[in-house]
Amino acid sequence: MISTILLQAGGGFTQLIPMVLIIVVFYFFMIRPQMKKQKEHKKYIDEIGVNSRIVTTAGIHGRIVEVSDKTFLVDVGNGVKIRFDKTAISLEASKALNVEKAS
Repeated sequence: MISTILLQAGGGFTQLIPMVLIIVVFYFFMIRPQMKKQKEHKKYIDEIGVNSRIVTTAGIHGRIVEVSDKTFLVDVGNGVKIRFDKTAISLEASKALNVEKAS
């Protein structure tokens, strides 16, 4: 009788193991890389300054003319300046642009 009760109680625990494994896998393959990418983007935004060449998420290329708390003033050519939110900067495209210019 005691062994029957232990087997029934253990059955609930063994059903939780696959769910816990799914959550762990989800964390390591989805959440953690996204958090790392967000940290890298924030660090890049904090490092760039005046005269840095950037690309926005909309694909607009330009050079930073002025930096404020939450925005950049970007010269896109021919004296045209547009103010962008700092989150509009594309990390991958801006890094690729700066690598191209350095070569």
